[in-house]
Amino acid sequence: MKEIRIDVNMILAGDVGGTKTLLGLFDPRGTRPDPIVVRAFTTVEYPDLSEVVAAFAADNQVRGTIVRAAAFGVAGPVLGATAMLTNVPFRIDAAAISRTFAIPHVQLLNDLQAMAYAVPFLVDSEVHVLQEGEANPAGSLGLIAAGTGLGEAVLLRVNGRLIPAPTEAGHADWAARNEREITVLRELIQRFGRAEVEHVLSGPGLINLHRITHEGSACLAVDDVTDPSAPAAISTAALERRCRGCVDALEIFVAAYGAEAGNLALRAVATGGLFVGGGIAPKILPALSDGRFLRAFLDKHPFRELLSKISVKVILNADAGLLGAAVAATTGL
Repeated sequence: MKEIRIDVNMILAGDVGGTKTLLGLFDPRGTRPDPIVVRAFTTVEYPDLSEVVAAFAADNQVRGTIVRAAAFGVAGPVLGATAMLTNVPFRIDAAAISRTFAIPHVQLLNDLQAMAYAVPFLVDSEVHVLQEGEANPAGSLGLIAAGTGLGEAVLLRVNGRLIPAPTEAGHADWAARNEREITVLRELIQRFGRAEVEHVLSGPGLINLHRITHEGSACLAVDDVTDPSAPAAISTAALERRCRGCVDALEIFVAAYGAEAGNLALRAVATGGLFVGGGIAPKILPALSDGRFLRAFLDKHPFRELLSKISVKVILNADAGLLGAAVAATTGL
């Protein structure tokens, strides 16, 4: 049996994505879990999470540590103690990890649910304010995050505590709001059979928009949209205004992002605040801050006044999902 050993009650946290898996060893004794060792792994290079944990346990700085609890945020639906990643054939079994590594408490969380655990622990330097608002300390919160996919979570205020609740909202139907978006909707339906939120609000979604805005014409900035770096290249070209089609694609993306954030704020009645996470938002901050996002967020008559009082913040901490998993793991101690 493999085992991780140390003298204190350490916790193991994981942020398991379709592209990258982060694992971290944390000391839970402070007001916020303190990372001791963090390592990144390429998800598709391993058959399952147990093999990733084994590679992490073999690290010289980790070997010999006793882990009392573990939590993993997973980019896919969690059913009991098992999960499958949505975009790669990667199965996770909490009971198997518990047995193999002698960890008494192991829990699996939807990746956005895990990130939501981090939200109450973020400090001012880890967020960028889009709308100051008037955060209600007794209100619930919302979290939306576009990256490889699109995730949403709600932090429900229950008896004075925030309880993160997962969703699969990224796979819900996407609603067009104007003529330009209706064109996008038609193209997505033709290509996929239906249009879901993730077809627009994600890295692949940005590529979908790029195809539509270029209408088969050559792009001045991106040669190969199948390249994994294509979404970043599209965003950069748009921010630098080097390609009209890329500018149009990012404009549609940002407006749709704001509209969906507003939808989440209404569904959750997120008077405690709305947070924008994921890997894309920090990279396109100038576009998120130019007013387009907030106009779409607020454009929900007759609830504009309610939405104008909700604080809207972009999460800048790239490891927020890992931190949230560490926070969740502390409940197992």
